[in-house]
Amino acid sequence: MLEKVSAERNAPLSMVGREVRVETGEHTLDGQSLILFTPGPIRLYIPLLGEHQAVNAATAYMALSVSGLKISEEAIRTGFAEVSWPCRFEIVQREPTLILDSAHNPDSFEKLGRTLEDYFPGRAIILIFGSSEDKDIAGMLSILQNKISIVLATRAEHPRATGPEKILKLARRLGVRAESIVPVEAALHQALELAVDRNEIIVSAGSMFVTAEVKTAWQKMKKG
Repeated sequence: MLEKVSAERNAPLSMVGREVRVETGEHTLDGQSLILFTPGPIRLYIPLLGEHQAVNAATAYMALSVSGLKISEEAIRTGFAEVSWPCRFEIVQREPTLILDSAHNPDSFEKLGRTLEDYFPGRAIILIFGSSEDKDIAGMLSILQNKISIVLATRAEHPRATGPEKILKLARRLGVRAESIVPVEAALHQALELAVDRNEIIVSAGSMFVTAEVKTAWQKMKKG
């Protein structure tokens, strides 16, 4: 589709995987290094986690390179190294591990699942989950069902938020243990209590609104 539209409008089209190739290097819980071949090589470091974020970085770099803006390579490298994207596989706490993510559809849950397996292979998760009414809840949960030890179904203070009862029904249909905890702050407290005695990680996902409330509650806890 993009190739067709660009040809119709005589607009140049650059694609990751064609005009630019990206290779990921060393990665830790603090970030990852990558090399862009344009034909390159361009070495970058980003504090964002997940292979999909390397692709996003390559896309952003290509956009800058064809924009006509006068930005030095040093400034670009600095910008990538200092980028911040809250609630995108954001590890706000290491022990127990608490990850805030904004995955809210099956595609983003696929990326979340791959990133979890990459950084925390074999680890079960306590999932704080809420969703909007129009989302594919079963589709999202099914992607992580083999990793989930329990779903803490909750509801954000938002008019489109679905009730936790629907989440419970769909989770149990998949054979996933689940319980309802409202409000979101209570779900976070329960997740942290459960994680104390388990070698499991806590993940908030399913709704940007829920994860935003989890982050607010966590910040409130840290302030005491």
